[in-house]
Amino acid sequence: MSNKEQIQLTKGIPGVMCPIAKTIDLIGTKWTFLIIRDLLIEGTLRFSDLMRSMDGISPKTLSLRLRELEHNGIVSRKVYPEVPPRVEYTLTDKGRNLEGIFIELKRFGLHL
Repeated sequence: MSNKEQIQLTKGIPGVMCPIAKTIDLIGTKWTFLIIRDLLIEGTLRFSDLMRSMDGISPKTLSLRLRELEHNGIVSRKVYPEVPPRVEYTLTDKGRNLEGIFIELKRFGLHL
């Protein structure tokens, strides 16, 4: 889908999940939004970098959120064959397409 495609807000169809609801379900869970934000800003981060940047997140929760994002094609995970293992996380093209949404949310938040 092209980012320039004209889309209008419409009500959903009963029995069909609204595209907005699907997006909120994916990125609206606690911590997920901040993980995506950090990857948009930094590009590629290791698990420990993400842990340090999010005060209060547990390793279990971070791992779960990253797995969900990877499963949904938002984040790619690269494991390097080193000791100790090194794992890096990067947004996919699909994940980078969220940047416009994040910028508009920041713009809105600046005026609250």
